[in-house]
Amino acid sequence: MQRILLFVLTNVAVMVVLGVVTSLFGLNRFMGPNVQVGQLMIFSLVIGFTGAIISLLMSKSMAKMSMGLKIINQPANADEAWIVETVRKFADQSGIGMPEVGIYEGEPNAFATGAFKNSALVAVSTGLLRGMTREEVEAVIGHEVAHVANGDMVTMALIQGVMNTFVVFLSRLIGSLIDGALRRGSDSSGPGIGYYVSTVVLDILFGFLAGIIVAWFSRQREFRADRGAARLMGQPNSMINALARLGGMHAQGAEMPKNLAALGIAGNIGKLFSTHPPMEERIAALRAYQG
Repeated sequence: MQRILLFVLTNVAVMVVLGVVTSLFGLNRFMGPNVQVGQLMIFSLVIGFTGAIISLLMSKSMAKMSMGLKIINQPANADEAWIVETVRKFADQSGIGMPEVGIYEGEPNAFATGAFKNSALVAVSTGLLRGMTREEVEAVIGHEVAHVANGDMVTMALIQGVMNTFVVFLSRLIGSLIDGALRRGSDSSGPGIGYYVSTVVLDILFGFLAGIIVAWFSRQREFRADRGAARLMGQPNSMINALARLGGMHAQGAEMPKNLAALGIAGNIGKLFSTHPPMEERIAALRAYQG
């Protein structure tokens, strides 16, 4: 709750500063008569955060539907019992409530999701269970539990909400300035074609920039979760071995839906837009942590 309040207050404060700067420099003079900075700020906050918060609240149900998860309510065999007990052990060590535990058919991967630390979801793939040793699977589960304990799902939703807010606000503010400059002296009311064209272009441009920032935060959380797994395991070697094996399997999250790819232990392989660092960087960081 403190993290949510801090992010919201920070976002509001920055928006207020932008509004004050706009007024101090007299930029309101160049904006269309129908554009009010205060109203635009509120509109941007609502639009920016609504989608991110709804996505967060629906994350567990969406994961269950899209991944075809089998939730383990009563373990049907020794492997399922071991997975549940491993999640329980790490949840207890991390001081969080017991997450739901699921298994899905797919290539080696795992993910955690959920809006709240004490009612999250941790899932592993059949490919992970078949292709790794128990110690490596245990480390991967530790990584996912660390995501939950770190509050990473909430953090990413808030960061996405902040970025969305600024995309909406800045694109419409600058669009209004451009439209006002193009229509200076005109008596017509309402936004003109310059506003609509520039807003669309700026939405795309700022959206790309926001995506780069969100992806950077996502990569940092992977490093933190790797270290969290090392702490839960009592040593980093198991997580190092798990990452090396995942890299050897070329598991890059391609089998997961796009909206869930950032949640996996192995993510996409891009650069600026990559949600996960390269395996070799993660392994190097863990080796440095070991020292």
